[in-house]
Amino acid sequence: MSSKALPVLVSWIGGNDLKAVAGGEIGPVLATLRAQRFARAELLCSYPEDELVRYQAWLKTQTDLPIRVHHEPLSSPVNFAEIHQAAFRQLERIQAAGGPLVILLSPGTPAMQAVWILLGKTRFSASFYQSSLEQGVQPVDIPFEIAAEYVPAAAGVSSESLSRIALQAAPVDAAFDHIVARSKSMLRLKQQAQVLAQKQVPVLVYGETGTGKELFARAIHNAGPRARMPFVAVNCGAIPADLIDSTLFGHKKGAFTGAVADRAGVFQQADGGTLFLDEFGELPPDAQVRLLRVLQEGTLTPVGDSAERRVNVRVIAATHRDLMSDVVQGRFREDLFYRIAVGVLHLPPLREREGDLLLLADALLVGIALQDGELKGKKLSTEAKNIVLKHAWPGNVRELQATLLRAALWSQGDTIGPEDVAGALFEMPPTAPSSATPDVSQGIDINGKIRDFAKVHLIEALKYTGGNKTRAAELLGLASQQTLTNWMKKYDVE
Repeated sequence: MSSKALPVLVSWIGGNDLKAVAGGEIGPVLATLRAQRFARAELLCSYPEDELVRYQAWLKTQTDLPIRVHHEPLSSPVNFAEIHQAAFRQLERIQAAGGPLVILLSPGTPAMQAVWILLGKTRFSASFYQSSLEQGVQPVDIPFEIAAEYVPAAAGVSSESLSRIALQAAPVDAAFDHIVARSKSMLRLKQQAQVLAQKQVPVLVYGETGTGKELFARAIHNAGPRARMPFVAVNCGAIPADLIDSTLFGHKKGAFTGAVADRAGVFQQADGGTLFLDEFGELPPDAQVRLLRVLQEGTLTPVGDSAERRVNVRVIAATHRDLMSDVVQGRFREDLFYRIAVGVLHLPPLREREGDLLLLADALLVGIALQDGELKGKKLSTEAKNIVLKHAWPGNVRELQATLLRAALWSQGDTIGPEDVAGALFEMPPTAPSSATPDVSQGIDINGKIRDFAKVHLIEALKYTGGNKTRAAELLGLASQQTLTNWMKKYDVE
């Protein structure tokens, strides 16, 4: 295939991409560049320009592909108007140069992803990819065309309303009544959370992405004795490695390049109230040590300062990771885990909440209507409800809400039909099973199967990293290079 026939990859640069510079996972952009062939990559970045420069320099050491990075400063990463203007301008320029377009959806905010889909299905002819650690790089089949008949239904919805609905942020005044459920497991969790709300103990909320962890955190805060004090939320996984201490504990003016004024960290901002540490399991080990000290002693020292500050903060942490497994593997500190995991709430995925799905769908449609009157009165038909019930909802409540929003926009009357829901669903490509389930009744060599499985993945990880044992150990979830070496000896891998 000639280089002219290869597509051009277009993508925003996301937080996970930037973290790769500091030695984290390679990020969706580089993973896609390695998995598929492209003529070149055209990347948009709304982060500060110095971060963009660092990432561009690092990326050029990882691939020989021509890379063009375009700085697109935004007043907000969810400003639909600015995102649309930037994306349209770049797509128009790239299309004029010729060649097919491939848009990578994974990096960026939901608003950026929505704009990509709208532009890639209307004004520009583009195909779509997504990348994740769990599923790898895969094409995305968006099984609908945004044709003219859809426009009248969505025309009255303001961009501000669409932004609010799409982001689905937990309401500031969230209470336990906002948590819609009738399943026994969820009702029991609500009762447990109400008990925890009256206590001052730290709380760990864990569960899959999109299960409502922040909603529970806000409800606990609002039902407790700190309700009139600040609730401060921070996504630990989105903080650049060199700014973790500054973000958590604050800094003094001149403490580092760019510190032009004193800045209070999130602990000081939440003093007297609640600090919600989302994606808690993403904190690197050195930051875990300093966080543990603050939790144990109730004091912190801002970066560049010598004086300790006392803080009184209730911490609620959330994660989608299996932290117990991370503790066993040496990736997460055991003492920090037990310091946080005093009150523990395990939110089940939507597929395990028997009886909640349609109840929740109806409540979400009511919420969508309250955000924008143009979508008032929308209800699911019986056939549409059957499609909702059959879908696995791997993205949980967040995926359900986004799907219902798209279906409500596409539907022409008050009834959302099966074709509207089917058109709004994102179906992952099916993956073929690696092998049939063995018949245990006939006896199996389980040690041999474990050996074969481990050997294949050890070899693949070492190939991928060019023999870098430290990096290969990280990819395989092993605690250290020495652990990898021990496995290599055990399973006879050169």
